[in-house]
Amino acid sequence: MQLSDFDYVLPDERIAQVPITPRDAARLLVAGNPVQHRHVSDLPDLLQPGDLLVVNETRVIPARLKLSRSTGGAAEVLLLETIDPDRRVWEALIRPGKKLKVRECLFADGVPLIKIGERTAAGDTFFVNLLGDADPLQLLEQHGQMPLPPYITAVLDDPDRYQTVFAATPGSAAAPTAGLHFTPELFSRLAARGIDRVAVELIVGLDTFQPISTENPLDHPMHTERYRVPPETMEACLRTRKQGGRLVAVGTTAVRALESAAKTGELAGRTKLFIHEGFDWQLIDVLMTNFHLPKTTLLMMIDAFFGPGWRSLYAEALREEYRFLSFGDAMLIERSRSQHP
Repeated sequence: MQLSDFDYVLPDERIAQVPITPRDAARLLVAGNPVQHRHVSDLPDLLQPGDLLVVNETRVIPARLKLSRSTGGAAEVLLLETIDPDRRVWEALIRPGKKLKVRECLFADGVPLIKIGERTAAGDTFFVNLLGDADPLQLLEQHGQMPLPPYITAVLDDPDRYQTVFAATPGSAAAPTAGLHFTPELFSRLAARGIDRVAVELIVGLDTFQPISTENPLDHPMHTERYRVPPETMEACLRTRKQGGRLVAVGTTAVRALESAAKTGELAGRTKLFIHEGFDWQLIDVLMTNFHLPKTTLLMMIDAFFGPGWRSLYAEALREEYRFLSFGDAMLIERSRSQHP
């Protein structure tokens, strides 16, 4: 396996800079013979009665902090995940990481907001303390920005567009982007068709921001992410499979949460599950997902699920001028029969 196996040319003009309106007007490439070019709003006609949607209900927090140093220089902190119940201590990415010192304070509007701690064991992130007497989430609402990926340079007029309509507990530094396409009306139409939904939670972690850096992708170090699969969700999934329905994951994070629970037997915890070619699939039958960056573990997951035919789908999407990445369009794929049941 080589890194080039998961590379493709993505022109800048194919990267969506703004979300489409309405949400379910996004295009949907449906794998098959032939490939279909549909829209997310067509999903009730593309799925089957008895199928079960699995969504990641994590809520994005305004985790990007534009701060200043006591010297007047600029600094930026991206909070990745809190590591204590009071949300005062976080793992974070910091810029400029090499210049900032342990115990240095960073300021927002002249008030100290972040105190820098030691590097984490991973080496590329830091522990930081969130300062101030106010509730931590209130502080982030006051001083933070929605953590849009660096490839999105346009200003987001409505921060809620980087939030799913079913988002629940605040915690993530990135959105489960396949879920951004859904509306309450679409869920109602799906339910009327006999297609229900259940929720899992996965706190989107550092691998969302980092491409693979090793020539052999299998040497890529996976960071752990916190996940939770409610017992009623797992029961509904097993019941659906027993009754002949299909489990339809909305996004790669829903896949990661559910397959982690299936693999470990633990419904909650931390996972560093690395899904690549040869993965022993347990639950997911169908995947709705956005188009991903080259050279990422997300693309390796698509390869493991669908097989090398993903290249043809991506090439077709580029020819047909689909919109890529977080605010882009989506595709609907079934697990390849060559993959383990």
